[in-house]
Amino acid sequence: MTPQQQLLEWLRSSAQGDQAAFESLYQATSAKLFAVSLQLMRRRDWAEDVLQDAFIKIWHNAGDYHTEKGTVMTWMISITRYRALDLLKSRKVKAEHIELDESWMEALHTGEFTDPAADKARLEFCMEGLESDHRQSIYLAFVNGLSHQEITQYISAPLGSIKSWIRRGLAKLKRCLEA
Repeated sequence: MTPQQQLLEWLRSSAQGDQAAFESLYQATSAKLFAVSLQLMRRRDWAEDVLQDAFIKIWHNAGDYHTEKGTVMTWMISITRYRALDLLKSRKVKAEHIELDESWMEALHTGEFTDPAADKARLEFCMEGLESDHRQSIYLAFVNGLSHQEITQYISAPLGSIKSWIRRGLAKLKRCLEA
C-alpha cells in the first residue's frame, strides 16, 4: 500500500468514527501540517492553535473528502492554511509587525551579498521604504506563500491592486537593494 493509499484509508476510517485511524493519520501528518502552520503564523503558540483547529476540522469533515479534490495531504494542508488565515484575520495580525527572518531574506536574496546580518538590515531598510500596502502584499506573497487571490481575501483589496502593489513594490525593492 502506498503512503497516499494509507492516508486515504485512515481518513475514510476516521470518517466512520475510528479514533485509532485518526490517531494514525495525526501521527503521519502532524509534523508536516505544523510546519505549514508555523511558516504562516510565525509564532509557535499560534501555529499550535491552528494545528489543533485544523485537526478538529479534519475529524469533522473527513467524510467530505473526495479524491477529485486532490491528495489527502493536499486537502489537509488546504484546511490548515485556511485555519491559519482565519486566525490571522481574527487576531488582526499585520504583516509589517512581524520581524523579517532569514528565510525571507533568502527568498529575495540575489546572491550578491556575503554578510547575512548586513543583508537582513539592508532588506529591512528597503522594505521600510515601501508603501505599507506594497510591503504587506509582498510579505504575504513571499514569506507566507499566499496566492494573489488569498491576499485579496486577507486584506480586502481588489485583485488588480494586489498584483500592482506586488509588481511595483518588487521593482522598488530591487532598485533599493541594487543601490
